[in-house]
Amino acid sequence: MSKKLATRWKIIGLIFVATTINYIDRQALSVAAPFIREDLSISNEQYGWIVSAFLFAYALMQFCSGNIIDKIGIKKGFSFAVIWWSMAGIAHAFVKGFLSMAGMRFLLGIGEAANYPAAMKAISKWFPEEERSKATGILNMGPGLGAIIAPPLMAALIFYFGWRIAFVITGLFGFVWLLFWNQLYFDPEDHPDLDKEEERLLQKHLKSDQSKKLVWYSYFRYKEVWAVALARFVSDGAFYFFIFWLPSYLVDEKGFDLFQIGVFAWIPFLASDIGSFVGGWTGTHLMKKGMSLDSARKLVLWIGAIFVIPVLFCLYVESAFIAIAIISFALFSTQFKQSALFTIPIDLFDSKNAASVWGISGSAGSFGAMLFTPIIGYLIDNFSYSPVFMIVSVLHIVSVLCIVTMIPEIKPVII
Repeated sequence: MSKKLATRWKIIGLIFVATTINYIDRQALSVAAPFIREDLSISNEQYGWIVSAFLFAYALMQFCSGNIIDKIGIKKGFSFAVIWWSMAGIAHAFVKGFLSMAGMRFLLGIGEAANYPAAMKAISKWFPEEERSKATGILNMGPGLGAIIAPPLMAALIFYFGWRIAFVITGLFGFVWLLFWNQLYFDPEDHPDLDKEEERLLQKHLKSDQSKKLVWYSYFRYKEVWAVALARFVSDGAFYFFIFWLPSYLVDEKGFDLFQIGVFAWIPFLASDIGSFVGGWTGTHLMKKGMSLDSARKLVLWIGAIFVIPVLFCLYVESAFIAIAIISFALFSTQFKQSALFTIPIDLFDSKNAASVWGISGSAGSFGAMLFTPIIGYLIDNFSYSPVFMIVSVLHIVSVLCIVTMIPEIKPVII
């Protein structure tokens, strides 16, 4: 493959970096949480509501941002979103207590909500059907890499500068990324640097995309939209539990200190990245070997969901390191599954509607996580982490059941 032929892979690499920064800014709070809670006298239940404030804004704006991006385009939409969330991240340095922290998380959620709708629209434009799960798998490594980088980075920044300055430094990353984005991203039909072979591939792909742009309420006429929305609604909270609560779990239950969080808390998210890549590669490999789109997606979904269940063994081990290993396997399996689930909206709908449909499903997932998060805080404060792990272990099975019962065959929807 020539250098220019790889343009679409360079595009997904650039968006992958944005997604990594997105999750560094998001994950910064979970790493700093044990110290912020002590400094600002915030309880576990209040921390749950702070996380919910982010997820509420994230849920609302994923639906809105998907529709906006379908209208104004990927380049402008992504640029505005990164500016917004970077400024909101920096503003965390100035909070005074529970309410102001919740307000800053709400503002962060507004900006960060545009990341995935814009990214999935770009994949629907830049990648033919058989390559989409691989591209989505690469994109979906961003959350894991952000979560890998955040613990040691935030631990070091908190140690040397305090948690407030740590938010300022991480918030600046997005502005650096913007310099590259505005120079390098173009839609396929406008890109000045395409190889002739890749140009022919993308023209063929784009010519097959002849559907019309739907008005927002029309999407709810399709059972497929309801299926992916329900699948995300019941399962996203399980992933966010580890995103937002893993450092607190390691401090509360395993006696970790700041140094140990920095050294070990990133390991499960490395596993999640590997799971995302392997899941995306598996979906592409199965289709190239002749398996149908429907069978390939559903097989990946079932394998991932089933292998999350062993996370229950965390309830029976004393060793923090064995617990980390079990959680790592669960996050590998989670992202293996999500590589297929996140691709299904763009399997079903064309590029004109991709961001809107993905935004609806992502919004549903965030609403589900928003409702689950204060329940997590309540259960931890009043019982323990045990009921939380029990719930998390089965949510992905329910998620897959939503897909297989409501979408008998995954195939493009005729609009």
